[in-house]
Amino acid sequence: MVSNTREVALEQAIQKHLTGHTTEELAGAPAPVGDGPYVERSQHTINTKAEIMLDHFIPQVVNTKKLRGKAKGMIITQNIEAAIRYYKAVTKLPDAQGNPFKALIAFSGEKTVDGVKYTEADMYGFPESETRDKFDTDDYRLLIVANKHLTGFDQPKLTAMYVDKKLQFVLAVQALSRLNRSAPKLGKRTEDLFILDFFNSVDDIKTAFDPFYTVTTLSEATDVNVLHELKDALDEVGVYEWQEVEDFVTRYFAGEDAQTLSPIIDIAANRFNAELELPDAEKIDFKIKAKQFVKIYGQMASIIPFEVLEWEKLFWLLKFLIPKLKIKDPNQDMLDELLEAVDLSSYGLERTKLNHEIGLDASDTELTPQNPNPRGNRDGDPETDHLDDIIRSFNERWFQGWSATPEEQRVKFVNIVNSIRAHPDYTAKYEDNADPYNRGLALEKMLQDVMLKRRKDELELYKLFASDPAFKAAWSQNIEQVLNKSPVSRPIS
Repeated sequence: MVSNTREVALEQAIQKHLTGHTTEELAGAPAPVGDGPYVERSQHTINTKAEIMLDHFIPQVVNTKKLRGKAKGMIITQNIEAAIRYYKAVTKLPDAQGNPFKALIAFSGEKTVDGVKYTEADMYGFPESETRDKFDTDDYRLLIVANKHLTGFDQPKLTAMYVDKKLQFVLAVQALSRLNRSAPKLGKRTEDLFILDFFNSVDDIKTAFDPFYTVTTLSEATDVNVLHELKDALDEVGVYEWQEVEDFVTRYFAGEDAQTLSPIIDIAANRFNAELELPDAEKIDFKIKAKQFVKIYGQMASIIPFEVLEWEKLFWLLKFLIPKLKIKDPNQDMLDELLEAVDLSSYGLERTKLNHEIGLDASDTELTPQNPNPRGNRDGDPETDHLDDIIRSFNERWFQGWSATPEEQRVKFVNIVNSIRAHPDYTAKYEDNADPYNRGLALEKMLQDVMLKRRKDELELYKLFASDPAFKAAWSQNIEQVLNKSPVSRPIS
């Protein structure tokens, strides 16, 4: 999706990149579906997208001196690895073209990419606490993010946003609204704003924004007791000792240097990564719960004064610990072999929308409050799409180039749904369960069980489900839509 006015130059730039790289050049059988996310994260692919971004940003934002020469842009990426690869691309290209502006990257903790360990501070030579202030100067014009600064970051000079990440619901609204900050002294206008989206469709964005377009109310209070449950579960694993939590928080708020605080975090991280010898499944479970605790507490603490001091202390420790928790992808070696078989020189981009106006629903909206389900369960009224429409929409988004026919795709989808309905826990723990949190947990477990049992028959599908969080979320959401559309415990066909 491309949204702006008078951006004909962008269309020409995209066409330039497509020349000689069209889908007609793809010879032989289609690539396995599991290659998709790995092709997208390759440096070659990211270089191509980065060049398109700069082909817009440099002539249309920098050279036209928007906001009196102070206009800035943001690149939103899938994850920290992709952010680092984008940073490499966008710092090399302007240098090669003799452009004076610089780019910044924002992420927490350490990340190893291609055998090299990166931190935010190491990549440009000053502490990450200074990133916001540095970006406000005229030297830095582009900020590359994955999650950090994606929400809650106010920079009125932002006018351009380049999106290569799945944005849903509140996250989409918060992220795209970064452009909405006024700068009257710089003459900022609506016409100055621009979004280039490689990932989300018009319908995706409309669905995200509709509930917040007019009056929005909560249907019920948010149950914060889940924080007790999450903390108890995290405490039991033994990754941290409570005295370590106390020690870290005391020293952190006393203003101690990061170098003196890191050993405390490293002790807990080493327990998780090595000493406790946790199975991969338990590591994944712990990290999911830790992230969810931070997310829920962070949201609730900003609007409700809590007196549970232990929650606040654990929140701060986990914020620094989570980036150091390492989880191994059991399918990595196999997927790397698949990636090697893909001809990246045949990668192509296709413009789908230009200057498209998204009409939003003006009616009032009632929302179900934050669901603490680690899978990100989506509550509310079920979608009204028919089964064929749900499957078609999903296949169009994720199975382009797959060798299966539409009917074969439908059969695979329906078989998964029917297997969930045949699961021994389905009726008691999902269909007859009024608690949305426990329903979500039950569905997540049942879907995991079904996918594991069917992985030999649907190996390509299972690889994508196990390795790509965006695919897994979309797959789970569509399964849930079908179950809620026809909740009676009978097979569908």
